[in-house]
Amino acid sequence: MALIAPSILAADFARLGEALEVIKAAGASLVHVDVMDGHFVPEISAGLPVLASLRKATDLTLDVHLLIERPERYAERFVDAGADRIGIHAEATPHVRRVLEQIRGRGAKAGVAVNPSTPLEALDEVLGEVDFLNVLTAEASLREQPFIPASTAKLRAAAQMRADRRLDFAIQAEGGIGPEKIESLVRAGADILVAGSAIFDSVDPRARLSEMIRVATSVRVTSKV
Repeated sequence: MALIAPSILAADFARLGEALEVIKAAGASLVHVDVMDGHFVPEISAGLPVLASLRKATDLTLDVHLLIERPERYAERFVDAGADRIGIHAEATPHVRRVLEQIRGRGAKAGVAVNPSTPLEALDEVLGEVDFLNVLTAEASLREQPFIPASTAKLRAAAQMRADRRLDFAIQAEGGIGPEKIESLVRAGADILVAGSAIFDSVDPRARLSEMIRVATSVRVTSKV
């Protein structure tokens, strides 16, 4: 059974509390939060104060994606602010293993994310130490970018690497994901699908999310979550 993780920053920033209520009412258990620093990616998004406010407002699992340079400077603070899961970028630091240890040492799940142009082979040394792998299926941006078709094969390759090495990490897909992509991505190996504008730009976000959850849970594959 795959999970849908709504990306809350695709909602109206002035109504994030309402967005959390929509997410919970629709039956999702994860809330995805992208943190952008204006350096690793051009945009700047939410930071520690927003995450702390989200933590106070919900008991849902907060899945934080750090799109920031040198995440070792802030990873522990994001766990302290309320993150349950933190994904860092392999491209953002030469100290990936150290940051994973920092996150896990604070009691959160630790993952690694890769941009569309980064080969999975770049993660050879750390795949055995992650709780999840986040494969970006579109270019990272505050405004959601189009899905990259080659990403499906990349997810399939990640699932094969996991099986070949007998590892147990979850595979997450993020970027440009709408209802029509869910089944094929789950069958390719995705355990968690991050979706933003497909949910919050719809006429009825709760109904759209509920339907996406229904599709994701109906695909009969073995899941790591």
